[in-house]
Amino acid sequence: MKRGDLLLIGLVVIIALAFIIPRWFDRDASEKNHNELRTAKITVDGKLFKEVTLTQEEQTIEVENEHGLNILKVHDYGIEMFDADCPDKVCLSFGFVDRTGGTIICLPHKLMVEIEGPSEEDGIDATVK
Repeated sequence: MKRGDLLLIGLVVIIALAFIIPRWFDRDASEKNHNELRTAKITVDGKLFKEVTLTQEEQTIEVENEHGLNILKVHDYGIEMFDADCPDKVCLSFGFVDRTGGTIICLPHKLMVEIEGPSEEDGIDATVK
């Protein structure tokens, strides 16, 4: 092994540690994130249908109205659209939502799910002039 090889290996190890070490310190913030109470506010056509506390235990919520059927699944402190009988199925592409302010929207069924709870960061994300 040449000196340059050792230098390259050392550089790769240092870069890998630079990504791994901050995760060790951020672990407490992640667990704190799950200990705070969050709710999912489910509205149909602008009217409140149900408010659900996001827990680790699995819950299935069926939202059936004159527009159609949506099935939501609550698990791991988040919520996702599990099934829907809408024609485009775009609402299924929102995936698992667990952060405050996250939304799932099904336009054909006029359904909206919005996560509410303590904000993760205070302050302004960005400003544009």
